[in-house]
Amino acid sequence: MSTEIRVPQLPESVADATLVTWHKRPGDAIRRDENLADLETDKVVLEVPAPANGVVSQILVPSGTVVTSGQVLAVIEEGGASAAAPAGKAAARVAPPSPPPPTAAPPPTAAPGAAQVPGTRSPALPARAPARADGDGAKEAGKLSPSVRRLVEENHLNPAAIPASGRDGRLTKSDVVDYLKKPAEAPRAAAAAAQAPAAAAPSLAAPSPVARAPAVRPPGAGSGRAEQRVPMTRLRARIAQRLIEAQSTQALLTTFNEVDLTAVQELRRRYVERFEKEHGVKLGFMSFFVKAAIEALRKFPVLNASVDGNDIIYHEYYDIGVAVSTDRGLVVPVVRDADTKSFAAIEKEVADYARKARAGALAIEDLTGGTFTITNGGVFGSLMSTPIVNAPQSAILGMHKIQERPMVVAGAIAVRPMMYLAVTYDHRIIDGREAVQFLVTIKDSLEDPGRMLLGI
Repeated sequence: MSTEIRVPQLPESVADATLVTWHKRPGDAIRRDENLADLETDKVVLEVPAPANGVVSQILVPSGTVVTSGQVLAVIEEGGASAAAPAGKAAARVAPPSPPPPTAAPPPTAAPGAAQVPGTRSPALPARAPARADGDGAKEAGKLSPSVRRLVEENHLNPAAIPASGRDGRLTKSDVVDYLKKPAEAPRAAAAAAQAPAAAAPSLAAPSPVARAPAVRPPGAGSGRAEQRVPMTRLRARIAQRLIEAQSTQALLTTFNEVDLTAVQELRRRYVERFEKEHGVKLGFMSFFVKAAIEALRKFPVLNASVDGNDIIYHEYYDIGVAVSTDRGLVVPVVRDADTKSFAAIEKEVADYARKARAGALAIEDLTGGTFTITNGGVFGSLMSTPIVNAPQSAILGMHKIQERPMVVAGAIAVRPMMYLAVTYDHRIIDGREAVQFLVTIKDSLEDPGRMLLGI
């Protein structure tokens, strides 16, 4: 029985999605609930699971296509997976593993810019690197996240052969997707050097508008001056749009202060082991800043407000967004009702959001709403910055690097762990006096953490 695979119902705030990559090809067997394709929205990556066991018979939408809710993506034949899949895999095993000689001209279907035709295998896909016998491949696989490991195994790739852009040299999902999309450049370059320039081979589809044409090099330019043009991801394009909207619709201004974190560091040093043993999570700095921000927002509620036309909406709850950097860009999951949560609950939620964000597992609900945002550029070494408000919110707090500096304390010079704080705010509804006093309240709460416990 044939079953149509459709785009899942997208959230109300999301109009469409981009089909990033297929994990199966026509003729491949698929199990129920196995991921068939990835859809990228403005905020998150969604998976398209198979509704039943079967064989992929047709793929109707190529990668890179913008799709909408309910659109048919593929067709699977339920049951009978054993007949088609092994045959295809057997043929793949018989095929010689070595790539074509460098001097051989690429086949017509591998012309630069040729689009993948649904239901066919493109010879322009990167060669699958053989598994290593020395165990390095196994070591690399052990460092992979679940989504990356699945993508590598499904496409029979050697993770050691894929350029990694993640922190500490880790392989990310986007690295694997880019590797799968990248044409086999080396054979084509060798063929071009050995042969005179010829007319482009006929393509099965119109060339992609993404610049596939050969780069124009200035006279005397060496091979190290190559250029690459790649389209923005949906998330990056959405971030760019939101930043431009914030700067063009709000009167943004930033004010600074600095805080002595001696008391916070001493409190963490004294209780860090007991806290982790008791609650199963490390006591970080973010919970202190969330609590201090809430104390300041209570005193200056306009910084927890938003503008709607000519109205100011004062939020009587505290949904604090915590910016998280990922390989795809910056996302802001929201800690809801943060004023009712303990230090441990906040630390657990922030750590869980960070893991989900880097694994691409955040849901739309995790990113929706928020009344105030905190961003920490200090983890990357930033000493001072001017963050941009996450519209329609009216303010954002920027944390920075903790740096020991000489300070005058009680008439004597002492070395103290200092951090610059920045608050960017919408000057249409927030006066400078309120913004400055807001930062001073945060400073006072952090320099004397007992204030947060006593509410003073």
